Amino acid sequence: GITYILDEPSIGLHQRDNLRLIEALQELRDTGNTVLVVEHDKEMMLQSDYIIDLGPGAGIHGGRVVASGDPVSFMKQHSQTAEYLNHRKVIEIPEKRRDGNGKQVLLTGARGHNLQKVDLHLPLGKLICVTGVSGSGKSSLINGTLYPLMMQHYYHSNRKPLPFNSILGLEHLDKVIEIDQAPIGRTPRSNPVTYINVFTEIRQLFTLVPEAKIRGYKPGRFSFNVKGGRCEHCEGGGMRVIEMNFLPDVEVECEVCRGKRYNRETLEIYYKGKNIADVLDMTVEQAVAFFEHIPKIYRKMKTLEEVGLGYIRLGQSSTTLSGGEAQRVKLAEELSRKDTGNTFYILDEPTTGLHFEDIRVLMQVINSLVDKGNTVLIIEHNLDVIKMADHIIDLGPEGGSGGGRIIATGTPEQIASHQHSHTGHYLADELK
Repeated sequence: GITYILDEPSIGLHQRDNLRLIEALQELRDTGNTVLVVEHDKEMMLQSDYIIDLGPGAGIHGGRVVASGDPVSFMKQHSQTAEYLNHRKVIEIPEKRRDGNGKQVLLTGARGHNLQKVDLHLPLGKLICVTGVSGSGKSSLINGTLYPLMMQHYYHSNRKPLPFNSILGLEHLDKVIEIDQAPIGRTPRSNPVTYINVFTEIRQLFTLVPEAKIRGYKPGRFSFNVKGGRCEHCEGGGMRVIEMNFLPDVEVECEVCRGKRYNRETLEIYYKGKNIADVLDMTVEQAVAFFEHIPKIYRKMKTLEEVGLGYIRLGQSSTTLSGGEAQRVKLAEELSRKDTGNTFYILDEPTTGLHFEDIRVLMQVINSLVDKGNTVLIIEHNLDVIKMADHIIDLGPEGGSGGGRIIATGTPEQIASHQHSHTGHYLADELK
């Protein structure tokens, strides 16, 4: 037999399509092959023959096998995954749905790609979920029509929306923000602290140390991108790239600074017993305690911790962050801003690659945005997220030319009782 390795094959699949995928994988297994799947999907885990759970936490808190076995014996163990599978831990359904602020945005006649003259009502001040089987027109409606329209209105963007008739109600909002899973930086030099604009504050702190004042060091001295303070041998990269002919380039630690990125003089400046390289090597959790009395830095570090990123290092290269981590760094950046309470946020499948516990933390963050009066629209297949929505818009009934219509709208309870909605069918089990 053959060994097949699949990394999160359920990404972007509706629950119905996911069950079809599981059946296909089981057929592969039954013909004598081995199928190894890296997955967060509950159904996939329960249908498997053997589960291996890594943890207990993420980053420095993980890296061990914490539980393993067939689904029945696995659920008797005490790992976080097992507790979600056997319902000892659950993502709670809200006690009551929000009423919103009574205002709405109305988009009429959307007909791009497979959309069939769709009229979209968006009640503001709520958590809205757009659902539907794969290919039913969710992205055409939201990412292809609504988002470019809003971008044109608020920021005079040049991107053309797909065909539509009219849009009303944009005056009730003051900006639109899409928080996607695209990388936060394309070069190894960018990192979480440069992205959330807190590195400048940290460098400023180091210039206030008496020794730094005596030497006349300015904030630029503590930047690894500027000549003066950085190690010139690796130009502040901490690594040197050795180009290999006909083979991929090899990265080795710089032998002069030993990966610290700065020269000896810069590293002689200590703030509370740590130099700038030590600070960049801290995890967010450590930084929250370390900068407790510096409000500007503390606030941003605390939001990074609140979105569940306490384990990442401040100086960790952005290119090593996963899509889900990058998205949460962007969320943290949004949360740490002063907001007006009139923002429209769009998130496309934010639970991609997230564990149940990460989803619970993420939904707390998203709910805090809505509680401030903002509107959050999520395109999602994950039932744990859909059951928490105030308002659902379900597209379908099928994908491609068999879709492109709004089948049902309303609260999760109303969708669950709808006869023709595939989402409602699976949601009913989740709401029991």
